[in-house]
Order: sequence, then C-alpha cells, then structure tokens
Amino acid sequence: MKIAVLSSHTSSLFWFRMDMMKDFIKQGHLVIALGPEPESNWKSKFEENGIRYQQLFVERNGINPLSDLRTYRELKKFMKEEKPDKVFAYQAKTVVYGSLAAKSNGITEVYLLIAGLGSIFRGEGLNNKMIKAIMKTQYRLACNASKKVFFQNNDDKKEFINNRLIQEEKIVIINGSGVNLEKFKPQPLPETPVFLFVGRLIKDKGVMEYLEACKRIKEEYPEVRCLLVGPYDSNPSAIQPEELQPFINQEIIKYFGEQSDVRPYLKQCSTYVLPSYHEGTPKTVLEAMAIGRAIITSDAPGCRETVTDKYNGFLVPVKDINELVEKMRTLIEDQETNKKMAERSLKLAKEKYDVNLVNKSIMKTMDLI
Repeated sequence: MKIAVLSSHTSSLFWFRMDMMKDFIKQGHLVIALGPEPESNWKSKFEENGIRYQQLFVERNGINPLSDLRTYRELKKFMKEEKPDKVFAYQAKTVVYGSLAAKSNGITEVYLLIAGLGSIFRGEGLNNKMIKAIMKTQYRLACNASKKVFFQNNDDKKEFINNRLIQEEKIVIINGSGVNLEKFKPQPLPETPVFLFVGRLIKDKGVMEYLEACKRIKEEYPEVRCLLVGPYDSNPSAIQPEELQPFINQEIIKYFGEQSDVRPYLKQCSTYVLPSYHEGTPKTVLEAMAIGRAIITSDAPGCRETVTDKYNGFLVPVKDINELVEKMRTLIEDQETNKKMAERSLKLAKEKYDVNLVNKSIMKTMDLI
C-alpha cells in the first residue's frame, strides 16, 4: 500500500518518525513523506532510507488564512494525484488540512497523531481564545474525517473529549513516539554532576526556568556543569539570542546549538532536565531514559507520563524555579539516589517505551500487519 506521512516540520519527520516509516517499509509498503523544507536539503536523506520526500507549503506558526488555503490546496492536489491508501498526519496544520484534503478525495483511511497541544490551545487572553475557538472547530472536522486518532497522554485525550472534538471510540493511546533502544544504549554516568536540556529554545519548553535554575546551582556548586542543546525557533514563545547570551558569557551554561545527534551530549550528563509546560510525550526524555539517566521534568501534560515521582526522577510544578533548583540540588548531593533513578529510567524505557512496541501498536491500528 501507499502511505502518506504528513508533518509541518521536516526535521521532525526525519528524526522522530523515521523508525515508524522504516517499519512501514519492512511490511512491504511504499512511504511518501511530506514536509515544508526544500527537497534539495532533504530528498536524498529520505531516499537513503527508502522513502520518497516531497515538499509541502505550510507555515507552521502562521495564522494567515490565505497561507492555510494554499496548504489545503496543495494537499488536495497531492491526494488526487497520488491516491494514497492511507494517510498518517501529525502537528496541527497537517492534521487539519491533511485530513480534510483526504476526505475531499474520498480517502477514508486517515490516521491522526495528537502529539501534544501547543501554547495556543492552553493559553489565555482574548486573542488566544479566538484562535483556540477556530482550532477547536478545525480539530473537530479533522477528527470527523479520520478513522482513528492517536494520543500520547491522557490529558490531551480528556481535553478533546471534554470539548466534544472526537468520538471516544476513535481514540488510541500510545506510549509516545517510542525510543530506539538499539541506537540509544546505556552509558556510564559521569564522575561529577552534569545537567542537560535538549529542545527547541522556546519558553513553553521551560528553557528560561532551566537557565535560571542553572544560575542558582552554579553559585552554590561551581564545579557542576549545565549543558544546553537545541535550535532557536520561529514559535511565538521563542527566546532570542540576546536573552541567552548573558548565560553563555557568565559560563552558567555551555550552549552547543542544534545537533543532529544528541547522544554525545546525553552521555555527558548525569541528570536530564525538561521543565516544559506541556508535551505529547517528550522524545528527548525517552532518549535520556534509554541511556540510563535520572529525569527532572514538569508535572504537566505529557511530561508526567515519563516519570514516577521519586522513582526514576522528580516531577516539579510548572514554572516553579525554586522547586527545580531543590531537585537539582538533591541529585547533586545524593549521587547514589541519582544512580538508582537512572537504572529505573532504563528499566521503564525497555518495558514501556521501546519504539518497536509503539510502532507495532500503530501498525496494528492501521491494519498494516
């Protein structure tokens, strides 16, 4: 069968969905990946993995209706010409316009992944409420046009049910995107404490809380290292280079920019920190768990799924820098607890988040195996 996989972020397709798409291919199916970045940059990378890549116009963070109309028309044209047997879409714009474009061409085998609800959906303010109302309508239409909808956490599932956006029988819960245990293998802990944050540099990821916590920790424990990996972003809540630079200049953090392979940085850390405000299920946390690291993350949608408090790490209240510092301090001063939590993270990664288990669940739902 021909399967179209749609995303409004090409690098996410490549790094977060590659294992899934390769499993589709192993079952004998043809995969076409659609994303917004140029074919000249990505086509050969996808082809090396047996996947056809096609550029799609989509403004990931834009609210211009004319731009969205162009996205819909391009997807409608693609569906008409390619006639995919099944469509898998994730991220807001491609979920909405991909499902509607498929429906307009009589394609009923549409599967959506709600990999976290963004800042607009959970935010406040009049302008935000207006956009949120539009998004609810769009999600309702998308869910109506789909066969099944995957959710990565119960908070997002309840949000959709409470807002009457979906019929409950369409819902399938999966354990995040999973983690490749062949690629992310256990690594020995460093001798001295090292903290790490990996992610897009947007405020909703809790990056400012991480920076402030690192500042306080470095004042108490100058020998502790704090690492930061991730790209700047176009998101409305993105932090600017001038906001980060003082923390670099004062040697509070070591910033490594965007990296295609995060394993060398995960290997360096003793504890992984993600104080995000909301996630689907954070892939970087799963990767840190797979190499055997204690986790400090937020008691927030998606994040709380990955940590059993005081078992494989700590859950801290959203935006609570004091509590974040306290948990970082605890693991600096008690390396034995850090080690035990790291071992339990690895156990959870193997039992619950193995990408093979997650992909098998997706493929069974999509009738691909």
